[in-house]
Amino acid sequence: MPTKELNVLKEIDVDFYRKKGYLLTGRNLFSTEKQGKLITIFEEHLSAKGDKLADELDTPHFNDPRLLDFLLAPEVLDLVEDIIGPNIGLFSSHWISKDPGKGRRTPWHEDSSYWKGRFDELNKIVTIWLAIDDSNKENGCMGVVPGTQVNGFSEYEQVSDPDASTFTTEIKKGTFNLDEVVWFELKKGQYSVHNAKIIHGANANTSPNRRCGYTMRYFSLDMKYDTSLYPDHKLYHARGKNIARNKLIYKQ
Repeated sequence: MPTKELNVLKEIDVDFYRKKGYLLTGRNLFSTEKQGKLITIFEEHLSAKGDKLADELDTPHFNDPRLLDFLLAPEVLDLVEDIIGPNIGLFSSHWISKDPGKGRRTPWHEDSSYWKGRFDELNKIVTIWLAIDDSNKENGCMGVVPGTQVNGFSEYEQVSDPDASTFTTEIKKGTFNLDEVVWFELKKGQYSVHNAKIIHGANANTSPNRRCGYTMRYFSLDMKYDTSLYPDHKLYHARGKNIARNKLIYKQ
């Protein structure tokens, strides 16, 4: 696999990410042309979703190999390498689209709480959230609680509005101060980065505008993935050495 081509992030950016658990660069991830091609693929998937809700289009790359040209692109992997090192596996991806006026809220959670037991550790998993549409407070952009990636697992409770939420549980109220939330307002094509252990969530979309993001999730191949829990989940080799000898798919 190709090696790292450039330093996408400055040392100050990496230090910020390690301390705060997230990063906003204000930059685009792909060229305008490449972003347009990705949006075209998303619109195809959205049109063909059938009975699924727009926020349920998980692991679309399992059935559409065109997405690997984006998920394994050098401009993406160079960014990921700056954060978790040179040995990189592709863990997952997800179209998360909130329909205008009725897009469900994403309860406050830590991604790592849903992945407990799947990896032998959780410190080197990173998510890139790429804006397919403009994302702002009005249409339900994501927010994080800075620094909470070091807290360990939070206590969860049942949500009071399961039909209006993407999950059935959420972090117990009073665990953190909502005034501390940093909201990720992004223009189409811009991206955010966050640690798998940080507390984050998003409000419902009550605006007249759709809000879609593409989450691209990566893990260090120093970590071991337990295939017994989800034997059909596909992990892809992205870059570097498979130190933990995970079962990977190697793209030709």
